[in-house]
Amino acid sequence: MLLVQTRFILIQLKHGLKRHNKITIMYTSQILSFSENKITYTDNDIDIDWEVMMDWEDPLMAASAAYVCEGGGDVLEIGFGMGISATYIQSHTINSHTIIENHPQIIPKARAWAADKPNVTIIEGSWYGVKDTLSTYDGLFMDTYGDQDMDKFSTLLPLLMKVGGRATWWNSMIGSENFYGISDVVYDIYEVSPPTNNYFNYSQYYLPKKQF
Repeated sequence: MLLVQTRFILIQLKHGLKRHNKITIMYTSQILSFSENKITYTDNDIDIDWEVMMDWEDPLMAASAAYVCEGGGDVLEIGFGMGISATYIQSHTINSHTIIENHPQIIPKARAWAADKPNVTIIEGSWYGVKDTLSTYDGLFMDTYGDQDMDKFSTLLPLLMKVGGRATWWNSMIGSENFYGISDVVYDIYEVSPPTNNYFNYSQYYLPKKQF
């Protein structure tokens, strides 16, 4: 039972809320620390540094970007993070690149990154909060942290996709299942060697691929 609870908490850290001692802590209120290879914050209540993103994910971000850009067109990216996937998306031939970011420390970094990229639009706020302003897309990549609305993603995803569109998302699960319960998903398996961290310590990553 303890193993199951621990796995759920680690998945929640990457996908949604962080919970401990029956307290829900908002990710966007955390003060982030930025280094060359990761973004972290310190939870002073339990004296732990939590990783938000790390650069070992680079090949997974590259593969995710390649998949959602296969058809070109308009791409939606939910979560900017370290900008790794965004940079890979820009390496492909696409029409537009919309990025949604909600953390107040990352937003200016995303805007600075996008300053010389005319096909990029940065939208501030939660993806669910701005959903009514969004269009439909040929590609979509979802990689959030501290996401209060993760339980709504599977329902809203089809409404954001064009016919034939491709979507993928960060997947903390292993095997032929995904956190969102999205059906008709195929997986590419990647061998990975992450340094010890608080959100993913498997030797294989199952990259989900969903086409509409």
